[in-house]
Amino acid sequence: MNPAQWREGLSPFKPTLATGPLDRGGQLATRPAAGQPLSPDWRLYARSASDDKAGVMTILAGYQALGASKLKPKVNIKFFFEGEEEHGSPHLAQILARHKALLASDVWVICDGPVHQSGRKQVVFGARGDVNLRLQVYGPRRPLHSGHYGNWAPNPALALARLLSSMQDSTGRVRVAGFYDDVTPLTLAEKTALAQVPNLDETIRKELGFARAYGTGQSLVELLNQPSLNINGMQSAKVGPQAANVIPTVASAVLDLRLVPGNDAQRQMQKVVRHIEKQGYHVTTAEPTDAERAQYPLLARVQPETGYNAQRTRLDLPIARQVVAAVQTTTPDRVVVLPTMGGSLPLYVFEQELKAHTITVPLANYDNNQHAENENIRLGNLWDGIETMAAIMLLK
Repeated sequence: MNPAQWREGLSPFKPTLATGPLDRGGQLATRPAAGQPLSPDWRLYARSASDDKAGVMTILAGYQALGASKLKPKVNIKFFFEGEEEHGSPHLAQILARHKALLASDVWVICDGPVHQSGRKQVVFGARGDVNLRLQVYGPRRPLHSGHYGNWAPNPALALARLLSSMQDSTGRVRVAGFYDDVTPLTLAEKTALAQVPNLDETIRKELGFARAYGTGQSLVELLNQPSLNINGMQSAKVGPQAANVIPTVASAVLDLRLVPGNDAQRQMQKVVRHIEKQGYHVTTAEPTDAERAQYPLLARVQPETGYNAQRTRLDLPIARQVVAAVQTTTPDRVVVLPTMGGSLPLYVFEQELKAHTITVPLANYDNNQHAENENIRLGNLWDGIETMAAIMLLK
């Protein structure tokens, strides 16, 4: 998190109120005096304000509200907070396996992610898996003057650009062989649920300021039920005021593979590695040796990170219907039912270790800037989340 990327007047670790979204007319504000009402459209800006301190606080505040109202939950409730999700939850499986008896349950309600872009509440029955892959391609051993050595010494930045462009076509379709082969098809119930999700694709596209979305006519929610390959970032030499006339020594990228049911994280990464090899690269997991530099004109170092698979709970389970009904009691608008969210959570671990179902009930505003500068939570979403969590705790 780079504080310099945040808007003037904001700091990632100093919560700041605003009268609305700052990119659409909102102004920085001071905290009102005690007893003065706050508008639900105000925003609280801070790192993790929405992802996921908002979720933690709505769960705790919802439970406290029941106690203050002298309402006793009709189910046994266990709270579980895990702080390594952004690092792939490397110890989650170990914790669940060690405490199976203590954590035995019928369903886990996960509070993470945003509500629907329309503002309507939604209940989500799955999450995509996720695995990252670090990629480096190599040029000369030391930086070279681009005038003296241009057109002769290989440029790793250009090589990386060509390699990455080979992985995806102009519609966003991944060109890695077999990338979609093992996807589990959606059930009829899941397809029906997707057809009922409000389509705000054009509104979102215009708001985000790009002319054409990926896909060949498919909606955003349809594409979220397919695996994806994203470039999280690229780097080679310097740009801007620090740019120099050099041929760089190395070019790097981080790839983000999102997975859906049927995909396996390790198998999906190997498909990408095989694709790199098919482009003529010798692939290594370590810094290339002198012998490898002398032998192979195209060298790539691939470092896979720990990832996890996707998970999806059946929509027709009685407990699933109960959770949707509980959320529906808190809003006059029809609750959006989504088979899979776009984001990733290690939900498959709960299914694998505890044989338990998971259902996600998001609460943050969709424009919360999670994982980026100027992250925020809309106060109305925070209050709605407290009510929603309390309603779920009152399930029979």
